Amino acid sequence: MKIYTKTGDKGETGLFGGQRVSKDDYRIEAYGTSDELNAVLGIALTEIKSEEIKDLLIKIQNLLFVLGSDLATPLSHQNIAFEIPRITNEDISLLEKSIDFFEAKLEPLRDFILPGGSKGAAIIHFARTVCRRCERCIVTLSKHDEINQNIIIFVNRLSDLLFVLSRYENKYLNQPDIKWEK
Repeated sequence: MKIYTKTGDKGETGLFGGQRVSKDDYRIEAYGTSDELNAVLGIALTEIKSEEIKDLLIKIQNLLFVLGSDLATPLSHQNIAFEIPRITNEDISLLEKSIDFFEAKLEPLRDFILPGGSKGAAIIHFARTVCRRCERCIVTLSKHDEINQNIIIFVNRLSDLLFVLSRYENKYLNQPDIKWEK
């Protein structure tokens, strides 16, 4: 099977279900940005030292594929032969429980911190900023098209989790967070 199909050569792509849309459609921008986030997490995995974080990031990468399929499939599309994976309340709960678990291991945050510290933590901070951009894309999409409302909550929680994980990776390496100096 060839990787190129030539079906997108005129600036259009297909959604799951067959609908053709422009490659700059809000829906394409949203799931393209979630794919970018997944790639940044892949880079983070090459530098993270904490096995707890690595295990969680792999779960998150898998959930980002679910997010992509959810975004790539309009809610109105029904496929009897194949159930479309969608972001659920359980996925949101996983993120919230993970935030609580890792945050309990950290000192309370009393200052703003700059992205950085260890290389792994800095990459997770970068992933957090891509996640926030993804969230903005999804909110824009939601103003133009009906989407699974769990998606917005999921991505919002994910950015919070990435912030906590960056702090935990620094703590794991005995690398202090860098405080913002006013």
